[in-house]
Formats: sequence, structure tokens, C-alpha cells
Amino acid sequence: MVLVLDKSGLPEPDAPAGAAAKRSLAGLDRVRLATALAEVGVPAKQIRMRVNQLWSWLYVRGVTSFDMMTDVSKDLRARLEARYTLDRLEIVTEQISIDGTRKWLLRLPKRGHEARAPEIETVYIPEAERGTLCISSQVGCTLTCSFCHTGTQRLVRNLEAEEIVAQVMLARDRIGDWPGAAIPGDDRLLPVGDRKITNVVLMGMGEPLYNFDNVRTAMDVVSDGEGLSLSKRRITLSTSGVVPEIGRWGEESGTMLAISLHATRDALRDELVPINKKYPIKALIEACRNYPGVSNARRITFEYVMLKGVNDSLADARALVKLLSGVPSKINLIPFNPWPGTKYECSDWETIERFAEVVNKAGYASPVRTPRGRDILAACGQLKSESTKLRASERERGVFASSGPSEE
Repeated sequence: MVLVLDKSGLPEPDAPAGAAAKRSLAGLDRVRLATALAEVGVPAKQIRMRVNQLWSWLYVRGVTSFDMMTDVSKDLRARLEARYTLDRLEIVTEQISIDGTRKWLLRLPKRGHEARAPEIETVYIPEAERGTLCISSQVGCTLTCSFCHTGTQRLVRNLEAEEIVAQVMLARDRIGDWPGAAIPGDDRLLPVGDRKITNVVLMGMGEPLYNFDNVRTAMDVVSDGEGLSLSKRRITLSTSGVVPEIGRWGEESGTMLAISLHATRDALRDELVPINKKYPIKALIEACRNYPGVSNARRITFEYVMLKGVNDSLADARALVKLLSGVPSKINLIPFNPWPGTKYECSDWETIERFAEVVNKAGYASPVRTPRGRDILAACGQLKSESTKLRASERERGVFASSGPSEE
């Protein structure tokens, strides 16, 4: 694997004089862009037109400088630059796995009350004909799912809507996914086609339905047909089961839905996914049956991590089929991805195949998710944003022993 960038051992840079008051426009929705324009003196009757101009430059072309906005007057560009930036989130580390998966540790802007700037992780997974970006919605998580690395990190705060959108913009920067952008030198690890990011999944750090309003606003920006223009059928929100918000999400946003299920019995799911104690399986499945727009064409994905000796028996497979009867769904079997300190092991491949056979024979699509980015702790359940989890010297001795992508 390659470590492209590592600034995790460096202190956070001091902001230049006056820079602390500047906010980036990158990631803002139309309402907040309108507010920003009003604050620099744009007349009310021009706001809508100016918002459309900025929107195109930000989300169609991906510009990083006001000087590039050639159809905006020099005077307005100067006023915007005096008060705002187009800065992206700061990259602390950038890693490329042997399979082409990329993981960024990103530093967010520090709020006034924060002792240090919080950090999140974002992962890009390229395949031959698609590229999936896995984004975070919170710094840390409150859910403490026992098999998930993020669950060992306390919740610091929710991400703002623009910080969620900014992950998409930064990823497009780094892989050359803007019109006319230069393609990185290792483009053999990118999908073939005009778009390198074809899908977005809210499966990174945090429970997105516990940050409902900001996530909804962010997905509205990402799916806007005059900007980033990603179809909501290519956006998937994954939830551990915040039952009261599932129907509301379907009504107000309408993206695809994934459920982090992992067990068919309440006693076991209480241990694996503790939110089950509040919203048990029966209530969760009922919410899925009633999800707006659910159909055979818009199936719900049920994620099921394969844990050796825990939830991987043939009886578990049959119980899963019975539980989901009548719910338009597909079942995503996920080989457990180990992380430091976990008590779980991954089911062996023969067990996974037998489990999948039971599910397939019942008529459910049940792809086994190919582990991606394990060598950089970028796979499902492995994300944790604390840059102190390994010192730079430890990474150099161990994880980053390889100097480049493997040819295997």
C-alpha cells in the first residue's frame, strides 16, 4: 500500500491573522449561499442569479479559487474572497490499499469550544464499472455496536451539512472526478467511465439518522441535478435501526435504505447492536415494510456481518429468511473485518458459502461483500478517526512497510 500523505504527527497549524473569521463556501446549500451573498452586499433581486452562478462553479466545475469564476464580476469575487474561502477539509493522512481502496483522515474546522479540531474518515472503493464513496455523518458514535471499531470512539459531535458534502468534493478532487480534471497517475485503480464516484453510501462513522437534518440537507446538495447530480437511487443511507426516523427519511429524502441487522434474535442483537434494546427487531422490520417507495425495484439492503460461532449457523440463515419474508430486500453478507482489540473472528469461507446458499435458495439476492481496504483499516466496521491510535513511527514500521501498490 501507499501512504500518500501523513501530517498526523504534526501540530494543527495556526490560522493566519484574520483567517479564523473566514468560512468556506464549499458544501453550502442554496439557502446558505444566498445568505453569504447577502452578507457581502449583493442586492436581493440579484441573489437567485448569483446563487446559480456559484452553484455551477462549486458543484459542476469544482473550482478552488474565486479567480476561476470568470462570469462573476471582479468586484464580487474580491468581496467574496475577503470574507470567505473555497477551502476543502484538511487531509491529515491519505492511504491507498493494495486493492485500490483509498482512505482519508480528514480534519474538520475547529469550533470555538473545541480543544482540538475533530477528525473523520472517508473511504473510496473503486471497482471496474463503479466507484463507491463511503462518507461519515458524525465524529465518533453513540451506538457502541460491539463488532464495530467506530463504536469504541466516543461521540464528539454531529457533522454540519457542508462537512458531509465536503467529503464528496474532496474525494472528487483527489481522484480527478471533475470535468476536465487531471486523472491521478495510478488511474488503473479507478473505474472506467466518465464518473469515478457513481455511488455514495452513508456507512462511515456515526449513525446518520441521529444527525437527520444535516444529512438530509447534504444529500439534497449531492443529488441536485444542477450540481453534483448523483441520483438518489445511487445514494444509500445505512442505519442501525432508529425506527422513528426511518419512515420520515423515506418521505423527506427518498434515498435507498440499508439496515445494519446482524442478528435475528433480540437477545443477540441487544449485544451486537445495543440500540435494539430501545427499538427491537419486530419494530424495525415493520418500519422497513412501511418504508416509502419500497418495492422489488427499490429493495432494502439488510447488512449481516458474519461472526464465527455467533450468528453464522444454518439455523441463523433460516431464521433470517423467515424474518424478512414479504420485505422487498437483498441481504448483504459481510465477512467480519478485524480491528485491534476485537473479541470477534470472521466466519470461515465454507460457513459463509453454506449460509449464502440457504438465503439464495429462498429467493433473496445475497452477495458476499468482498473485503476492501483491510490493510489500511478502511473496510466495513474498521473506521476510527483518532489519529493518535497509531503514532507515525509505528505506522512506518508496520502497516506501511510496502512502498507502493501490490501487483498481486
